[in-house]
Amino acid sequence: MQESESADAFYKRLETELEKSTEWPSQYLYKFIVKSNQELISSIENMFDNMGAVIKTRSSGKGNYTSVSVHLVMSSPEAVIEKYKQVAALGDVILL
Repeated sequence: MQESESADAFYKRLETELEKSTEWPSQYLYKFIVKSNQELISSIENMFDNMGAVIKTRSSGKGNYTSVSVHLVMSSPEAVIEKYKQVAALGDVILL
């Protein structure tokens, strides 16, 4: 199976789970892991700019990686997934 097919299956499963388990609009917490690259971290932060997001970053023990947590209100499962896809397009980002 190709990577895009795997990603599509992941997003479809996530959408189904979010629809079943949550009333929308709802608070949502995104978590990402990136190599400690300020440009990449800033790009992620900018994607959530002007959305009322609370963004927290935390470096790993050795400082090689940074976790980025984004907490905000999202309108629907589709909106959640769209943001995941936007961040994934940056490359070198682990989506949790």
